[in-house]
Amino acid sequence: MQIKKKSNKLNKLYIILFPLVLFIIIFFSTTHLHAKSFKIANLEISEEFGLNFNKENVVDKGFKKAFDELISMITTSGDKEKIKNIPLSTIKSLIESFTMSEEKFVNNEYKTKFDVTFNKKNTLDFFEKNQIFPSIPKKKKILLIPLLVDLQLDQIFLFNNNVFYQNWNKDIKSYFLLEYLLPSEDIEDINLLLQNSKSIEDYDFKEIIKKYDLEDFIIVIIFKNKNNYRVLSKIKLEDSFKIYNQEFKITNFSNVEEIKTILFSLKNKYEDSWKVINQINTSIKLPLTVSIDAKEYSKIQNLENVLNELDLISSFKILNFDNQNVYYRLIYNGSPNKFINEMNDKNIKINTENKIWKIQ
Repeated sequence: MQIKKKSNKLNKLYIILFPLVLFIIIFFSTTHLHAKSFKIANLEISEEFGLNFNKENVVDKGFKKAFDELISMITTSGDKEKIKNIPLSTIKSLIESFTMSEEKFVNNEYKTKFDVTFNKKNTLDFFEKNQIFPSIPKKKKILLIPLLVDLQLDQIFLFNNNVFYQNWNKDIKSYFLLEYLLPSEDIEDINLLLQNSKSIEDYDFKEIIKKYDLEDFIIVIIFKNKNNYRVLSKIKLEDSFKIYNQEFKITNFSNVEEIKTILFSLKNKYEDSWKVINQINTSIKLPLTVSIDAKEYSKIQNLENVLNELDLISSFKILNFDNQNVYYRLIYNGSPNKFINEMNDKNIKINTENKIWKIQ
């Protein structure tokens, strides 16, 4: 009888202490969640080593170069122009830490590798004050088919005699997010293009695209007419499909530098298209309440890890909890459907039937 009473007391104690223990576990696991940052690594900085050499100048040069790299990566070309000349003092206020490594002197020149970490919250606040919506720096591999149509010769070139195909993956900038896969030389592809040469602008390229295990693609058709070039771009990125027309003039077709100028302009256009899709719109503050089973400790930890990873989550906290559920309050910089899709991508399913969404 005494043993049974002790057992009942222990059960009651467990019921009383369980929420407290759960709270302590979750509290300490979430206090550090939003120490996220933007990191720019492996920048090469050099400075002439002479009588006026000052290492502070090297550091300042590293800060400026790192900031330029950051805004090149997460802002569109137009937005980058708005903030490219901000004071060094402002850049320094956004920096969380920096390191210098591999320092050496070569031929009266000091060289070093520079890593800079920017505080993400402060950086996003800075962008918001300047009315700029930065983008999630998300890498993407896509299929790119660059087709050269010589209107004078009435010929189509995909592989041979196509300087755009031959030079596309040269001079890739470190801040580019798109990685291009070019089609491999295939006589079948050439025959398909020849068969559709009279209506190449309307051709959908499906027979070629399906050979590659990539959902996203860019079709680039360059129409050459003497020194004038019209470029038609068909861009399919995630759920977005856009068509652009651009015109260029080349004085010397054999001048590689002029070709590179066109390529750089096109790549910037495609980078901007990708950045717009991944913009963090801090003006959208969608409050969401989700619950999760309080006894599913591994699921709780996984949920917190995922919430910490998602760039569109501006903040989250435990709203309350009981013996059955833990309730989280989230602020999301996007639409409800985008949130659900992002969670699905992380293998987290959500039941949205009730006002409080349930993590399954």
